Amino acid sequence: MSDLRDRLQDLAALPADRPKCMPGAFYTSQDQFAHEARTVLRTGWHCLGRADEIPEPGDFFTVQLLNEPLLVVRGDDGEVRVLANVCRHRGMPLAEGRGTAKRFVCSYHAWTYARDGALLRAPRMQNAGFDATTCTLPRHRVQLWNGFIYVTLDPASAPFAHPELDAMLAPYETADFRLVHVAEEDWHTNWKCLVENFMEGYHLSVVHPHTLHGYTPSGLSRKLVSGDGYTSYAANYPENIQPRGEGAPGLSTAERQRSSLFAKFPCQVASQAASVLVSLSIFPVHASLIRVKWTMSVYGDSLDDATIAQRIALWEEVNREDREKLERLQIALASEHAIEGPLAGDDYEGTIRDFQTWLARQDAKCATA
Repeated sequence: MSDLRDRLQDLAALPADRPKCMPGAFYTSQDQFAHEARTVLRTGWHCLGRADEIPEPGDFFTVQLLNEPLLVVRGDDGEVRVLANVCRHRGMPLAEGRGTAKRFVCSYHAWTYARDGALLRAPRMQNAGFDATTCTLPRHRVQLWNGFIYVTLDPASAPFAHPELDAMLAPYETADFRLVHVAEEDWHTNWKCLVENFMEGYHLSVVHPHTLHGYTPSGLSRKLVSGDGYTSYAANYPENIQPRGEGAPGLSTAERQRSSLFAKFPCQVASQAASVLVSLSIFPVHASLIRVKWTMSVYGDSLDDATIAQRIALWEEVNREDREKLERLQIALASEHAIEGPLAGDDYEGTIRDFQTWLARQDAKCATA
C-alpha cells in the first residue's frame, strides 16, 4: 500500500502534458481501500441525494455510508437532519428504506425517538443508570448545496465552497429542479473507476454508440472549470441536434447545446442539462463493490410524462452500458499487466488527472496529520 501511495504522488507530479493513470492495484487492493475508508472517504463530503426526496416533516430515507447506517429525515422545523440509524440501547437499526414517520420505534425493544433524534420512550427502563437525556441519537454534520444533501463523518471537516462551479451551474438553476426518479443498485467495481468513467468524454462514442454518441460524441467534449474538490467538462451537442428542453430562461445558447458534467469529490458525479439533471451518489462497500444511488430531476413542467419516461429509460441503458464495462474492467485490473497507461488530452481525460491530483493532495495531508 505504501508503494501505491508513493506512486500516486509521483504520477500527480508528472507534467500536465504527460499524464498517466494509476496501476490496477490502486483499484483492487483491499488494503488500499481500507486506507481510503479511514482517510479521504471518512473526511469527505458525500452526496446522499436530493432535498426534495424528503419534502415534508417526517419524510425520511436511509443510507449506509462506510460503516455508518444513516437516517436522513426532515424535522418538524423543516430542517434536514442526518442521524445515526442506530438505537442507543443495543444498536438496532431504527428504520429501513424510505417513508414517512411520526416517530422512530426500534423493532427490538420499542425504544422510541422523535424526528430530531430525542428519546421519547424506553419501556421498563427504571434502573438508576438510565438517563433519557443522554440517549439522543448522534447527529452528523449536513450541508445543502444546489438542492443536494451532503454529509461528512468527520466532525473536523471544514464546510465546502466551490465558487467557480457555483457560477457554472447558476444559469441552470440547479437547486430548483424537481425529483422524478430514484434508483439504487450494486456495481462490482471500485468507487474511483466510476468517478473516472463518468467524468471523461473519451469513452462516449465507443461505449454508448446508440445512446449517447448521436448527441454527445467524444470529439466535441471540452474541459470546463476545476478546482479543489471538483472537476467538470462539457459534452457538447452537434449543431444539427435540437436542444433537449428549454430549461431556465437565463441559459445561453451554448449552455442549452451541451450537458455540463461535474464531479464533487470524492463520490458524486452528475450531468446537468437544460431540462434534466442526473446525479450518481457512490457508496463504497469494499475494493470491488459500490452501491450506486442515482436520481433524475427536471426543470419545471417543460417535459411531459412521456418524455420524462423516455429520459429515465435512456439513462437506465447508459448506466447499464457503463456498469457492464466497469465490471469487466475490475476483473482485468487485478492483472500484473495492469500498469500505468498514458491518459488522453485535457478535453478527453483531463478530469481524471484532476481527480488523481486531488487524491494525492488529500493523501499527503493525511500523511502529515
